[in-house]
Amino acid sequence: MSVNRKYKDSVFSWLFSDPDTLRELYGALSGITLPPEAPIIINTLEGILFKARMNDISFIIGDLLVVLIEHQSTVNENMPLRLLLYIAKIYEKITGEKDIYRGKRLPLPLPEFIVLYNGTAPYPDEKILRLSDSFHDPAELGLVKGGISLELQVKVYNINRGHNDPIIRCCKTLANYSAFIAKVRDYEDRGKSREEAITLAITDCIKQNILKEFFETHSTEVMNMLLTEWNWDDALAVQREEGLEEGLAQGLEEGLTKGLAQGLEEGRQEAAAEYAEQIRQVQEQIRRLEEENRRLRGGYNIV
Repeated sequence: MSVNRKYKDSVFSWLFSDPDTLRELYGALSGITLPPEAPIIINTLEGILFKARMNDISFIIGDLLVVLIEHQSTVNENMPLRLLLYIAKIYEKITGEKDIYRGKRLPLPLPEFIVLYNGTAPYPDEKILRLSDSFHDPAELGLVKGGISLELQVKVYNINRGHNDPIIRCCKTLANYSAFIAKVRDYEDRGKSREEAITLAITDCIKQNILKEFFETHSTEVMNMLLTEWNWDDALAVQREEGLEEGLAQGLEEGLTKGLAQGLEEGRQEAAAEYAEQIRQVQEQIRRLEEENRRLRGGYNIV
């Protein structure tokens, strides 16, 4: 499997980092067949927003359609806002900084926004997220609500096993990726640690010819990426939960002395410190994995 390393920041975005797999993926999601001659240009953003993490996938089809696809393992109701920021950056790249000041209207590729969800929390097969759902109601200010001046809709597809099977069957790479994640989850449900579950799932996939070439060549990198990505998600969830709970407790206890606002801020700081320590532990795990792999020779040895 040919991969474009420039755009790799997760196993998912790595697998879908060339025009052929993107053509297959978009065809499955849209229910149409893109002809082989339809040009696909990848323009995924680099180094924007939080922690210098890029968006997952962005590509243009024949200068007419720009598609942004995000992969999420946690439920995130803020995807319309995030994708609004992404598409603004992409249009800026397409038009150039000075072209927008010209009097003649600039033609723009039509945008389409998609999220593929494979987290453990229950989620419907399909859902539409709208930017307008986040807007304050002007009635709170005594204003009459008019038409919505800005809207962005995101189609969310659940790609876990047992969901959206017709879509997944139409894209071999997506089907193989979903099968791999399902194997990891099955091993975790049977009491295996995350590292053991990933290792066993990779071994099974190689034996069953599921992304066989990919895993034989990149098993260690897949292990490192998934450990980092999933522990990142876990740490963020802990940070959000503990930051709110500890902040409220601190604010209520100290009352007039420090106030609720300061209590919330201190709670966030404590949660952030714990999150940083969790990330440090993950990095240390990865370092030990890499040292162990250097001692192994031949085949597709992993820890």
